[in-house]
Amino acid sequence: MNKKTKNILKITLPLLLGVFLVWYSLSQISIEQLVKYFKKADYTYIFFGMFFGLLSHLSRAYRWQFQLEPMGYNIKLGNSIMAVFATYLINYTIPRAGEVARASILTNYEGVPFEKGFGTIVAERIADMIVMLGIITVTLFLQFDFIYGFLVEKFDPLKIGIALLGLTVLILFFLRFIKISNSKIALKIKGFVGGLIEGALSIFKMKKKWAFIFHTLFIWAMYVLMFYITTYSLQEISDIPFSAILIGFIAASFSIAATNGGIGSYPEAIVLVFTSLFFIPEDPSRAFGWIIWSSQTLLIVIFGGLSLLYLPIFNRNKNLKDN
Repeated sequence: MNKKTKNILKITLPLLLGVFLVWYSLSQISIEQLVKYFKKADYTYIFFGMFFGLLSHLSRAYRWQFQLEPMGYNIKLGNSIMAVFATYLINYTIPRAGEVARASILTNYEGVPFEKGFGTIVAERIADMIVMLGIITVTLFLQFDFIYGFLVEKFDPLKIGIALLGLTVLILFFLRFIKISNSKIALKIKGFVGGLIEGALSIFKMKKKWAFIFHTLFIWAMYVLMFYITTYSLQEISDIPFSAILIGFIAASFSIAATNGGIGSYPEAIVLVFTSLFFIPEDPSRAFGWIIWSSQTLLIVIFGGLSLLYLPIFNRNKNLKDN
């Protein structure tokens, strides 16, 4: 498979999957029923959720400055904010194209070399990945009894033990193979893991590392709070257990990578968790998924669109100097 074909598939497959999941989701609940849920929703909680989402995006833009300062670049906060919103909006069209655009915006308006700007975005993603793994770990500890009880109820404990033992042996064998092998795959994995470790350690070398860590934790706290507060918008799910909120949030977060901006996949990931694990009725679960996805998407469309329009105006003095 040549590079051009791979690039086409990277663009079309998430889009096709998103279209299919939207069709599937709307085939499980009528549009009329979905509209009823939207109409009776308490928009006070939805707006609070949008506000917390907005705070997370602003915090991300402010955090970016801490990464660029050690390299000698003091970028304008306005450019950082608009670049972040533009990133999210562009990712709705072509997955991961937003990160490239974000670094390009910094190059065009702040003079930051593309590779340096893009490098900070990669390091930022590593920090976010570490926090996400932390949230998953905390969820596993807090909800251990629930998860263990669910597995015991659904599966034979002896089979679970054998599966875990087998998985442990496979992981140890795989790690040993990666350590001693010089194959292309092994070298790529070593490079990836090495990059993760280097990126994580680089955080502690920053001049404002504690401010960076605070904003990283704040961003994800706002994400969780956004998800949590929006559950109160529908009476049918307003009293769901916190375990459902945490596991639903994790599933929904991963679903964003599956399709463009989580279209179709985000609501269905929530339905899968709420109905399969917590036996919450499908209709309100699916309606909640669409409500929270639509509200956050609306936020991105408005601020992302305004950012793309206002960036040249905000930097018009620089454009005049360049000319």
